[in-house]
Amino acid sequence: MATPLLVLAAAVTAAIGTIGGLGGALLLVPLLVATGTSAADAAPLGLVLVAAGSLAGGSRHLEDRSVNHRLGVTTEIPATAGVAVGALVSGAVNETALVYALAVVALGAAAAGGSRKGIRNAPHPAYGIEHVGERVGSLGGAVARFGGVAPYRVKRLPLGLCAMSVAGLVSGLSGVGGGFIKTPVMSEIMHVPVKVAAATSTFTVGITAAVGLLIFAAQGRIEVHPAAAVIIGSVAGGLAGARLQKRLRGPVVRRVISVILVGIAVLLVATA
Repeated sequence: MATPLLVLAAAVTAAIGTIGGLGGALLLVPLLVATGTSAADAAPLGLVLVAAGSLAGGSRHLEDRSVNHRLGVTTEIPATAGVAVGALVSGAVNETALVYALAVVALGAAAAGGSRKGIRNAPHPAYGIEHVGERVGSLGGAVARFGGVAPYRVKRLPLGLCAMSVAGLVSGLSGVGGGFIKTPVMSEIMHVPVKVAAATSTFTVGITAAVGLLIFAAQGRIEVHPAAAVIIGSVAGGLAGARLQKRLRGPVVRRVISVILVGIAVLLVATA
């Protein structure tokens, strides 16, 4: 892919990924493969996109106090272990089987988010704007909604951590970042508001990606010029996506994520 087109593709996919906390690489990697890039070369570029987009979008989410740092660090431990294992064994996995598995996971996550009705964490009259943010010393907090401020508390933590290790494994195997698993896991399994889930996922997927990039760099699989083009595009896209997400309602973000995940599944199957 020509450099200007690579910058544009990185910007668009990073923006879409930041809105939903999906990382963007799940769009970029199949797109690169479909346009002639080998899967082995596309995977490192996907992790570059995730890392740069996380830095760009995460700063905006921090200003909004929508990131839950304690939850992010807690979930990142199993995810980081998973990505290290995945990157080390990535060359031994059948690529076609992996692509179909990713498509099934994406459809499952889309169904879980798209089928849920109503608002799980409703605004509470006792909470004001001063309560927005994470609650120190716990895995809970409060998030600003249209109509007020809603408190939340993380549930089913052990199940969520197991799913996060799978997200890390997938990230290391395929270079897609794992955000498309992390955000639905936090939202649908751990009952975290979707905006907090997306923001926390965007903030943490860069760490997951960095571990994989270190291994890819040691293997000599990162090319400087394409990586630089991806960084330029993903920083711009990450900032734009974070700004747009702030203006969307939680249910809208959830539906957007579901639609994107269905599109990702179709794209994956088409490139398989």
